Amino acid sequence: MDWARRDAATASRRTSVNSDGDGRGIAVTTKEAGAPGGVFASVRATPRPVRYLLGGVLINQLGAFAQTFLVLYLTMREFSIGQAGLALTCYSAGAVLGTLLGGELTHRLGPRGTIVAAMTASAAVLAVMPTLATPGRFGVLLVAIGAAGLATQCYRPAAAVLLSELMPAEHRVMAFSMMRIALNGGAALAPLIAAGLILLDWDLLFYFDAVSALAYAVVARLTLPATDAPRDDEDEAESGEQKRSAYAVMLRDGRYLAFLASVLLGTLIYVQYVVALPLKITSEGHPAALYSIVLTTASIILVVSELKITSYVKNWVPWAAGAVGTVVMGLGAAGYGLGSHAIVIVVSTAVFVLGVMISGPTMFAHPAKFPASVRGRYVGTHQATFGLGSALGPTLGVLAWGAFGNGVWLLCGVLGLVGGWFAMIGMREGRNSV
Repeated sequence: MDWARRDAATASRRTSVNSDGDGRGIAVTTKEAGAPGGVFASVRATPRPVRYLLGGVLINQLGAFAQTFLVLYLTMREFSIGQAGLALTCYSAGAVLGTLLGGELTHRLGPRGTIVAAMTASAAVLAVMPTLATPGRFGVLLVAIGAAGLATQCYRPAAAVLLSELMPAEHRVMAFSMMRIALNGGAALAPLIAAGLILLDWDLLFYFDAVSALAYAVVARLTLPATDAPRDDEDEAESGEQKRSAYAVMLRDGRYLAFLASVLLGTLIYVQYVVALPLKITSEGHPAALYSIVLTTASIILVVSELKITSYVKNWVPWAAGAVGTVVMGLGAAGYGLGSHAIVIVVSTAVFVLGVMISGPTMFAHPAKFPASVRGRYVGTHQATFGLGSALGPTLGVLAWGAFGNGVWLLCGVLGLVGGWFAMIGMREGRNSV
């Protein structure tokens, strides 16, 4: 049975959600034809539970300090650079496993239950982290850091599944763009909050992170629908296929594996923006402030432009958005190798971010097209692949910079072309051949 392409059988209808007085989602059927597709139409069509979901994501991201400041915090607490690096590796490994676990828990606890459990566990682990951050407790600390990474990322598949089910289908890609803006907006503001907390006490980073996670758990418990994700009518008839392992079937889904390959390559390219680019800027004699300007420029472009660009891109066939965006992102990265002038770096960053905005929302929404019976696991596997690329990217980027210098940007351009090809194959509609 071709799980990946079952949405074609229900193309004549779309699921949308209204909100009653309690903020609970109620599934209704609407016609696809004539659905407005602009930014304001999507915002108006956003149900109240989705607004709460996105608000919770923003609140949680405002306190997401653990991974960003972990190395600095541990070295400040008299751990060696090697120990701090090992701790960061444990966090990354936990994050990858957390997205897989989150996909499984979504099918067992439901999306709301998974978010509440994950964020509560994250808050508990983060709250005790300063107590464990002493050289004599390094082994216990590593376990706690791995658990923090696992719990912190465990909510993401559930949030993606809930977003795809609550948002009207014609606005689904826009909804994932809104979630990306919530994540990026929080990520842009978090360092400012962290800077203030560090002036008072480094331990406040983890306490604030714990409070923001707990706040998200409370928001989710009080405002999100309690029921499991609704199933399409066709899912009920798939009794034979449902008895098989979803992951075994996924491994036979050649198109989805190609999609995951594109995600992995795209993530490896993206990570070089925060690994190899600062190495390039400092090695060529630019002040460190240039990198701050680049980061600020990218954040402004993303927050201001992504929804508008997505309102156009969402009308493309999905494989075109995924392929074109990945290629453009690779070309933007390749542009860094064209020269050392600051203007070249800023313009290349604009092209790079354009590619991210073209492909990102559509590719993050793609796993949500799968039937409800397997959707959480597919979403979890997609996000685990993204996490794997994020974990491998820094090490591979440093090695590539050491071996090739500016040649790493040409390599990124090539990877962008290959990733675009995989996206074109993996996101095409039609019968899967495996």
